[in-house]
Amino acid sequence: MHPLAALTFSTRVAKRAQYERFDIRPVGGGFQVRNESHANPADHEYLVTMDGSVPTACTCPADERFDGACKHRVAIAIRRPDGDQTQRSSQETTRIRGDGGSSIGPDTGEAVPSDSTERPTENATADDCEDCLPEFPCWDCYRQGRRSLY
Repeated sequence: MHPLAALTFSTRVAKRAQYERFDIRPVGGGFQVRNESHANPADHEYLVTMDGSVPTACTCPADERFDGACKHRVAIAIRRPDGDQTQRSSQETTRIRGDGGSSIGPDTGEAVPSDSTERPTENATADDCEDCLPEFPCWDCYRQGRRSLY
């Protein structure tokens, strides 16, 4: 099951989870999420805890204040990080790119190939993609124009 299917969230949260730039780093029990879209990203850094591949809680004020998942939890679910990343120590040097693509080595800034699931080819339709949900496209289908957010 796709992690997004386990979450409840508004369309507004879904859009922000896709277009805001998040720096996502594995830490013990979850992921540290920093919103690089803000003028002062250090003030917008939160811990998202996981239950398997489902983000279950976030330390941000919105996750506690509003019904449904916050944009940080939805951002983690969209990007579908590898399950073993939650088990890695905080000393690991890889992180998830904001666009959900390859990991980046912080020392070089160069993209490192991802072992993520195979994506549909450019000629494929959104119906061919196992990462798309009926109401929400995966990043690649949205970027290639196979699905829209509306």
